[in-house]
Amino acid sequence: MAVTIREVAALAGVHVSTVSRALSAPHLVNAATRERVMASARQLGYRPNRAASALTTGRTHNLGLIVSDIANPFFPPLIKAAQAYSREREYHVFVADTDEDPQIEEELIRTLTKQVDGVVLVAPRLTNQTIERLSLELPFVVVNRKVKGVSTVLMDIGHGTETAVAHLCDLGHRHLALLAGPRTSWTSEQMRRAAGRAAEARQVQLTVIGPNAPSEHGGTAAASRVLASGATAVIAYNDLMAIGVIEGLTEAGAGVPGDVSVVGVDDTVAGRLSRPKLTTIMMPTAAAGRAAVDLLLQRIDDADDVQAQTILETGLTVRESTRPPAKP
Repeated sequence: MAVTIREVAALAGVHVSTVSRALSAPHLVNAATRERVMASARQLGYRPNRAASALTTGRTHNLGLIVSDIANPFFPPLIKAAQAYSREREYHVFVADTDEDPQIEEELIRTLTKQVDGVVLVAPRLTNQTIERLSLELPFVVVNRKVKGVSTVLMDIGHGTETAVAHLCDLGHRHLALLAGPRTSWTSEQMRRAAGRAAEARQVQLTVIGPNAPSEHGGTAAASRVLASGATAVIAYNDLMAIGVIEGLTEAGAGVPGDVSVVGVDDTVAGRLSRPKLTTIMMPTAAAGRAAVDLLLQRIDDADDVQAQTILETGLTVRESTRPPAKP
């Protein structure tokens, strides 16, 4: 027979309504009482009826997590961290993939509206205006995009890009290429601005190539343009593109890093396993997943909560794909 909420209340020595609040709105219950209730629930093996709770509180205890390409190795650590943190807070996560299509992204949000209490959008392809409009219907947190009135988690890609430019310049490179990402990518635009500032400060030439598809194929297709530019080093929008450009350069007879140095972004497993091992800008994806869920739950608990912003540090991991340029 299933354990009832009354049994949990009896073991914890509290009223049934206190148990209900501790499970559905824990911020309203004294910490010591809440822990006593949760310990009693665990001891008895109590599992709340989500459907009944939703009818009473209006909460589903479900969250939506929408990413632009679940096949990209950048996203799984973020998804895993977000799911684990959500479970700790008694929430479940629905994960959806937009395949880089803003129309699909909007359709998914509208589909999830009545099934979740809030949505985390990671690297969205929708316009800011559309996100602002949709956020009036449902609590939102956006990762790697600044949107008016919406809480955000930002990975400081600007700092990471400047660090990568400094690394390449210190090696002696005087002409750099930047492989841009999708046209609507906030991250790509931040990289473009940061690389421009850093190149100007170092008095080196910067050639921006793109927009490009954020994939291995996108990098391979851009390899010929990298060679045609005359750049001796390239910073790619992500690790997949960096791996693709290495493949394309190799097929064209150019060695990496002998002829062209390559830097990626994300520090994914793919970059660590590639040959040469990829020098890359580390993006704190797991930390971003936890931070996004935390901000979203704050927004859900307090609809009048002001816009919040979390900025996470990035850094450069130097491996085998960069070295001083070949002597002419």
